[in-house]
Amino acid sequence: MQIVTHPHRDGAWTVLAVSGELDVVGGPDLRRQVVREVNEGNRHLVLDLTGVDFIDSFGLGVVVGALKRVRLLDGDLRVVVPEPRVRRVFEVCDLDRVFDLHATVESAVATGVS
Repeated sequence: MQIVTHPHRDGAWTVLAVSGELDVVGGPDLRRQVVREVNEGNRHLVLDLTGVDFIDSFGLGVVVGALKRVRLLDGDLRVVVPEPRVRRVFEVCDLDRVFDLHATVESAVATGVS
């Protein structure tokens, strides 16, 4: 799994673009990156899962943990999931009720910080 971090052009959001498999092997890398970003003061994160071709329950747990971590600091987390197969995993687990799922990074950051 690969994670590329970059600030969004308005500076309010930090985008973590994840690619590969978000599972028991790749999940810890994402968890470490989220912790690093939060420790650096970035409380508004976008997880761009456009490049993720597989996610399992461990990966979902990492995403839920990221949400908890930023919300403890009055931050927010938005998830970009354009791939129907990956989006379906969120829906089957009712996580589409927990997360504001977006098709693009632009739509995720369009409403500003909450």
